[in-house]
Amino acid sequence: MCQASNDPSRAPSPQPLAHSPLTRPCVQERNKQIIVLGLDGAGKTSILHFLALNRVQRSVAPTQGFNAVCISTQDHQMEFLEIGGSEPFRCYWEMYLSKGLLLVFVVDSADHKRLPEAKKYLHQLIGTNPVLPLVVFANKQDLEAAYHITDIHEALALSEVGNDRKMFLFGTQVTESCSEIPSIMQDARDLIAQLAADTSDQA
Repeated sequence: MCQASNDPSRAPSPQPLAHSPLTRPCVQERNKQIIVLGLDGAGKTSILHFLALNRVQRSVAPTQGFNAVCISTQDHQMEFLEIGGSEPFRCYWEMYLSKGLLLVFVVDSADHKRLPEAKKYLHQLIGTNPVLPLVVFANKQDLEAAYHITDIHEALALSEVGNDRKMFLFGTQVTESCSEIPSIMQDARDLIAQLAADTSDQA
């Protein structure tokens, strides 16, 4: 259980992973971050490394706290804030999401037993903001047990997230055999950049 106030201004300052090459600061306000959430083991950190470096750099342990990552594209600079997905850190999710530009939610497509848990947290998060853009990564599509993205759409009840919300679902995998960023990951990165820019302009 988190020992913290519900006031985001009094919550612990996000701390990047030690020795991470991704944690250079972005030239933008801290409250303009893209929030990356999901249960522990879903692959959040691996996806962020892949988007930033165009290569696999697997994390050796679950994120303990916060991981701030700056990703630059040709036209945009984005700061992502990943918050650990294990039980002690989930109480921080809502307080940081309230100031986020959009939500990136990552699920393990092959972990069937935890999909209901992922659904519960996802709907709790987006229920407080009916228009917050949502990008879901159905990760680990390379595993034999992985559900197809249509099954993930149903398991997470994404049809219930709201008619006014921009919502996108991508099937992803981050494997050692990837020599370059797959086109779907490039498309996802470009889409996130555009959503963040549009949301920031409307703020």
